[in-house]
Amino acid sequence: MIDIAKRVYDHTWKIDPVVRSLIDTDFYKLLMAQSVFRHHLDARITFSLINRTDSIRLAELIDEGELREQLDHIRTLRLSRGESTWMRGNTFYGKRAMFRPEFMEWFENLQLPPYHLEKRNGQYELTFEGAWPEVMMWEVPALAVLMEMYSRVMLKQLGKFELQILYARAMTRVWEKIGRLQNLDKLSLADFGTRRRHSFLWQDWCVQAMKEGLGERFTGTSNCLIALRQEVEAIGTNAHELPMVYAALAENDTELAAAPYRVLEDWQKDHDGNLLIILPDTYGTTGFLKRAPAWLDSWTGIRVDSGLPDEAAEAAINWWHERGQDPREKLIIFSDGLDVDEIERLHDRFSGEAKVGFGWGTLLTNDFRGLVEDDALAPFSLVCKAVSANGRDTVKLSDNPLKAVGSVDEKERYKKIFEVGTQREVKVSV
Repeated sequence: MIDIAKRVYDHTWKIDPVVRSLIDTDFYKLLMAQSVFRHHLDARITFSLINRTDSIRLAELIDEGELREQLDHIRTLRLSRGESTWMRGNTFYGKRAMFRPEFMEWFENLQLPPYHLEKRNGQYELTFEGAWPEVMMWEVPALAVLMEMYSRVMLKQLGKFELQILYARAMTRVWEKIGRLQNLDKLSLADFGTRRRHSFLWQDWCVQAMKEGLGERFTGTSNCLIALRQEVEAIGTNAHELPMVYAALAENDTELAAAPYRVLEDWQKDHDGNLLIILPDTYGTTGFLKRAPAWLDSWTGIRVDSGLPDEAAEAAINWWHERGQDPREKLIIFSDGLDVDEIERLHDRFSGEAKVGFGWGTLLTNDFRGLVEDDALAPFSLVCKAVSANGRDTVKLSDNPLKAVGSVDEKERYKKIFEVGTQREVKVSV
């Protein structure tokens, strides 16, 4: 096992680039990229970095030259032969040859498009423009780079023995959490922590700890490179990016109202089984379920990713009852800001009413809270979102208005079309 503290103390970026592979990304990115490649190859999209924790002034902490080196390094990456073989020949979600030959040929020749970087008001403005399937592949590595470079800056002030103690304490914290999770009957839990991880090496360590500590209750990781290296399942389905872009591409209000369902129509053409997971909150869960077409009744489950998780889960259970479905045969995946207390609570609350799964993210792979002076390693909320499609602004309303994206006017327009009433703010920590 790698001595992470020594590696951090000794490292230069040439030894430890933050992103070391095109598949050092979330599995749902690859699934979505294939769907976009099939259905919207020519759409022109802009992604942009958004730091929700504006008190952390990244441009004053992270050296611009070093950041550019990391971003330029990512543009040199190509899919290796072993990675291509894994994608082409592995079984994902019980399905062999998940990735089609034409998509694989495209991916094997992919170079990520150029980026635009500048400083403004103490923050980095980092944007990516290009064809949708190409530019979307920047989201996860861009976030991983910023998060790990921030961690590296904070760690530079620590000596060799301080680093050893820091990582020993962080490892103990993770293992104590795993010890508590061992007590949960029929637990189903995956690592969703790539985008805001402390570092690649730390995420890799966390996955190994989960694999040993939880056994079959640990269902896998969203990180494809770690899944390959550690021989665990690659986990993921789809994200808010799809309905946000489909909605922005709509030509009128009628097409806009139908956009979230058009996404799932296309998804259903490409996938089946446990990949048929609804993410209903992009424009409000309540309205989405109310207007959902009948063919969605039979889908496998729902992912809860914003707002109050109890309310969203109860809404899904009630909806399945109304549609003549048995919720006990359905899957609810919780994935919003989870830590061990919330996992325990939601597991106890809903495990008898539905199948319950958890995607544990930032507070698995980046929980260094309280371990250094001034809490300088505490995770913060950094995202990279699609902000325009073919020149039109994108919008995300969410079940939590603090996670909303888009201009005021466009958000108001979307609220009317999707019949979104008063929303309750829920503090966003990560």
